[in-house]
Parts: sequence; structure tokens; C-alpha cells
Amino acid sequence: MSTHSRRRGLAGGLAALALVATACGGDGDETRTVTAQDYRFENLPATVDAGTTFRLTNASRVELHEMVVFRIPDGETRSVEELIRLPEEELGAIFAGEPDMVLLAPPGGGEQIAAVGTGRLTRPGRYAVVCFIPTGADPAAYLAAAQTSDGPPDVPGGPPHAFNGMYGQVIVR
Repeated sequence: MSTHSRRRGLAGGLAALALVATACGGDGDETRTVTAQDYRFENLPATVDAGTTFRLTNASRVELHEMVVFRIPDGETRSVEELIRLPEEELGAIFAGEPDMVLLAPPGGGEQIAAVGTGRLTRPGRYAVVCFIPTGADPAAYLAAAQTSDGPPDVPGGPPHAFNGMYGQVIVR
């Protein structure tokens, strides 16, 4: 085998390895699909590498769901369940500023909407994953109100889905 053929073979082999590494999500370039269900997140991984991108799908036929992701401050030891039950002003002080990500998914398998961020988590840490959509809120009314709102829209409905158990956490390493 000539040197040229060996180089071409080696280059082809390296290219194939690079494709396999990319397909397997090497170096945190992985995409993880989370399914919103009334009232839980399915396939929410416990731990991911920095650089992982999330995609949200909705298995509900009725409820709009969202995946709001906040980085939990270092040193905060309470569970996500404890945190979401805090009074609004105390919770706001812990999660000051804009969330790291807000993905919405309409019922019936509609297209995901990236309202905040790209769906990619790049900073290591512990993250709260929560759905704050009011129970029973009209999806069309919520999405229409979101177009003119500077924050979560104020629409009729019951308690946030999080209070029905739709929360979790992800550790980014």
C-alpha cells in the first residue's frame, strides 16, 4: 500500500471516528429530548455534560407545557420541591434574573418554542426544571398573551403545573 493510500485510509478512518463521536454526543454536544406529560417530565436525565441541548415535546392533548430551567446557586442545598414551595419573593431572590432556558411545547405535538435561550446548558451546576403554566390555562390564550408580555403571561387557570408535581432537576458536569 502506498503512503498516499495509507494517509487517505487514515484520514477516512479519523473522519469516521469523528462522525461516531458527534453522533454519540461527545464533548457535551448531545441533544436530549424531554417529554412533557400531564404533570411530569419524562426522560429528564439526572446528569448531563456541559453543552447538552434539550428539546421539549408534549404528549398532552390538552395542556400547554414548558420547561423553565434555572441554575440553582452553589451552596443551596434544598430540593427543587422545597424551593418551588417557597413564597414568591423568596423564590425570586434565589432565582434572580432571567432563566437559563424556557422551552414551550403546545399540546398535540406542536413545534417547540424556544422563548428564552437556545435549549443548551453550558455552565456546570445543579438546575431546577419546572413547568409554571397554570393548570387548565387555554394554550392559545397563553401563547397569544406571551407575545406581548415581558414575563410569564397572566392568564386564567389553576395552580402552576409544578404544584401538581411537574418539576425536576438536572446536574450539568
